[in-house]
Amino acid sequence: MTSPTENTAFDQTRLDKIHALREKGVSIFPPTFDRQVTVQEIKTKYAEITHDKSVESISTAGRIYIVRNHGKTIFADLGDETGKIQLYLRKNDLGDEQFDLFNQFIERGDIIGVTGHVFRTKLGEITIWVDTFTLLCKAVCSLPEKFHGLTDVEKRYRQRYVDLIVNEESKQTFRNRSRIVSLIRRYLDDHGFLEFETPILQPVYGGANARPFTSYHNFLDQKLFLRIAPELYLKRLVVGGFEKVFEIARNFRNEAVDADHNPEFSMVEIYWAYRDFSDMMALTEDIVCSIIQEVHGKFEIPYGEITLNFTKPWKKLSMTDAVKEIGGIDVFTHSVEELRTLAQQHKIEGWEKANSQREFLIAFFEGLVEEKLIQPTFIYDYPVENSPLAKRHRSREGFTERFEFFINGMEVGNGFSELNDPVDQKERFEAQDEKRRLGDVEAQMIDYDFINALGYGMPPTGGVGIGIDRLVMLLTNNNSIKEVILFPSMKTQKPGEEEESGEHPAVNNSS
Repeated sequence: MTSPTENTAFDQTRLDKIHALREKGVSIFPPTFDRQVTVQEIKTKYAEITHDKSVESISTAGRIYIVRNHGKTIFADLGDETGKIQLYLRKNDLGDEQFDLFNQFIERGDIIGVTGHVFRTKLGEITIWVDTFTLLCKAVCSLPEKFHGLTDVEKRYRQRYVDLIVNEESKQTFRNRSRIVSLIRRYLDDHGFLEFETPILQPVYGGANARPFTSYHNFLDQKLFLRIAPELYLKRLVVGGFEKVFEIARNFRNEAVDADHNPEFSMVEIYWAYRDFSDMMALTEDIVCSIIQEVHGKFEIPYGEITLNFTKPWKKLSMTDAVKEIGGIDVFTHSVEELRTLAQQHKIEGWEKANSQREFLIAFFEGLVEEKLIQPTFIYDYPVENSPLAKRHRSREGFTERFEFFINGMEVGNGFSELNDPVDQKERFEAQDEKRRLGDVEAQMIDYDFINALGYGMPPTGGVGIGIDRLVMLLTNNNSIKEVILFPSMKTQKPGEEEESGEHPAVNNSS
């Protein structure tokens, strides 16, 4: 017979206690409890209380974190989502049966409800003098005292529920994430943008250069893809007459997992008719700065060992000037052969695929410049070769009206004047499809329906996508995307198998 603890983290001694409680007729998992106030509400209401007990009785509930037994009295810490408060239990008040029940069966991790009166101890701590308590949930897994080291970091990601119970910093990170998403939505709503939902399962993937996840629908008898971006559907809405649209979207890209990449991630995409890429840069700057002002109350915020300064206006550089000033290479003064030599000297990855000055510009930017863009910086004027959805530049041949913005060496957003010429779009899709046919797994497919949509006419439009996870990383002082995604993608472990990872353990810099 298989033991109930064989494939779980169940603690046998806790299971034995549940059996003993049931023998005593105690309800282990009652359906409800009348919690009248939260811990924070108690502390706020009784902030000025003295040593005398409050006249009125209160009722609250939460998880037990610490139990300290002193013979005929017990002190315990009870916590809920709003904070922790001390409990004081006396045998003389509870009676032998209830006191012994708490003493023998209530332990760290259990959830209880209490009624009692509030007072302040001689040491000045606001405390609940417990009159009665009710067991609401007996935990059968033991909480760890703390997390440390690589193995425990991995456990925090795999068992986020445990992390949230014992790690207040982690819980605060996700409070802030929720607030940041709400602030993005509020800003756009206040400025007249409409939020829509577009398909996650798509017959043709597009909107970015990325390898997709592939699925299959049995009833339709066709291959489908998890979306890599909502872009092409949102622009269909602009064609249809909605002039200010956005979506806070979950996207999926079949790519490597590292400190700033997760296969499933969140972003907000925004499209605004009769605007261009310069308008979208201004909008992006304003959205991010408004969030920072709400969350931090200032534009200079700590990140690791540096200070990020979001004061407007942010620095702006064309890609050509960025490579020249930061990378030290004036690409358009060199021949392709000379650029090949320079690329080898600088150990630029992927230079072999470059066959033109503009393609080498992209390679040098990614290899020499990106990681050095620490303060918020807009990079604009991207070559047409890596911008299949952006409008051609109005004055620079071979370039597009595209920008990305970088913070701490990380791309956080991408936008452009949207390509609305259906013939040009068809040609660029065909060029992408040729790359895909030749083995480029990140090249885009031809979306003929989207081309047809453009054929009905899309007004001049600006668009931008902002990575929510990366923005949250920066605004909560975390250096790994796994710290800001509640349930990050992880390799499945077999029972007893240790995590094997090439990553360094992430550090939560919050304090």
